[in-house]
Amino acid sequence: MLNEEQYLTPKQIVGELDKYIIGQKEAKRNVAIALRNRWRRMNVKTDMQGEIIPNNILMIGSTGVGKTEVARRLARIANAPFTKVEASKFTEVGYVGRDVESMVRDLVEQSVNLVKSEKKEEVKIKAEQIVEDIILDALIPPLKNRASVNPSPETVNYPEEPQTEEELNEKTRERFREKIRNGELENRKIEVNVKQPGNAGIGMIGGGMMDESAMINLQEMISGMMPKKNKKRKVTIAEARKILLEEESAKLIDMDEVKELAIQKAENTGVIFIDEIDKIAAGSSKKGGPDVSREGVQRDLLPIVEGSTVNTKYGHIKTDHILFVAAGAFHVAKPSDLIPELQGRFPIRVELDNLTRDDFFHILKEPKNALTKQYEALLLAEGVELTFQEDALEELAETAFHINTEVENIGARRLHTVMSQLLNEFMFDVPDKIGPNAKIVVTREMVKEKLSGLVRNKDLSEFIL
Repeated sequence: MLNEEQYLTPKQIVGELDKYIIGQKEAKRNVAIALRNRWRRMNVKTDMQGEIIPNNILMIGSTGVGKTEVARRLARIANAPFTKVEASKFTEVGYVGRDVESMVRDLVEQSVNLVKSEKKEEVKIKAEQIVEDIILDALIPPLKNRASVNPSPETVNYPEEPQTEEELNEKTRERFREKIRNGELENRKIEVNVKQPGNAGIGMIGGGMMDESAMINLQEMISGMMPKKNKKRKVTIAEARKILLEEESAKLIDMDEVKELAIQKAENTGVIFIDEIDKIAAGSSKKGGPDVSREGVQRDLLPIVEGSTVNTKYGHIKTDHILFVAAGAFHVAKPSDLIPELQGRFPIRVELDNLTRDDFFHILKEPKNALTKQYEALLLAEGVELTFQEDALEELAETAFHINTEVENIGARRLHTVMSQLLNEFMFDVPDKIGPNAKIVVTREMVKEKLSGLVRNKDLSEFIL
């Protein structure tokens, strides 16, 4: 997958989304335009660059039709920081709970992780060389650090015996360096020094009275003041390589540069997905009671979506150019039940279609991460080959659609129910009854037999997930 947004046209973005999401053309077109507009804005040469704000998107559709997946895949395509939050978790200022600014802090945290991963790749070769030397020193310490050297029993006899201990030590080290590189000593145990965090055992009192991010910041500040201790651990060379590579990479990375780049990345390419926004609309709650803070949450969201500065532990971040994608089923409430100011901040509205029988069939067959392909991969790990006949997929799609019609419509998530019911017996019998090299072919008759109970007993249908 291409992961640099400047190379992707809107048509290419839709093509990438099509690999994972079936249908919803209108939603894909709108998010593709929004993503490409970000690159266009970054390449505007005049002062107009700062004036161009993103067109935030409001997705309206039932659960399981692909709202979250569209936003998540979009962020992956753009290699952009992405965070998903549920509007129902937020409370108005003055109530105990998460404040709306926490979603911006989460986004910055994701951005820092992305930039750190990129920087780790840049220093990977250098870090691997340092780690190799540390492992080699643990196996065969260099002579200058020792009074004498005791060659390992694995040392081979050389055709010409070295004249000095230094030469013998160097030849032995080179021999072992080759073995390390060839992976011959992966299970051999060595002692390594591992840095222990200074906040071990530190707990915070009165957690309910503080914001979660404030608690984390305070814990990090205290741990930063505590001296970091080195602890000796005896681990295999394979484990040591992982531990040391993480430590050495961190030493080679300039964290100040990471923070600066992460803030820029979050500000210019960040995507925040606000799910269940209909749950904070006035029409979705009865007057009074625990829902009294819903309109207050909307008013708290307004300045963040509108554009404001939020303080995070990595620095100040402006939210003016972050793309906000909100989504909700809007079964009870309507988009017009949101306060007018917030409605105005989501000018692009997209209604996602309910899934049809054909959609279910294509969802089972085409996406790269289709459920059928997931189950095939799971059983292949046991050496069992699983295949689905075309008419079996049609029957599965028909069954999922029928149950959604009869019971609650939960969209594509219903496919998890029918696939689990269909294959649970096989998943249990492998590998005890069904051994390696076996082949399982799913036919239409098998689907009808296994799923007949789900469709037949409507009295129990309310208990079907």
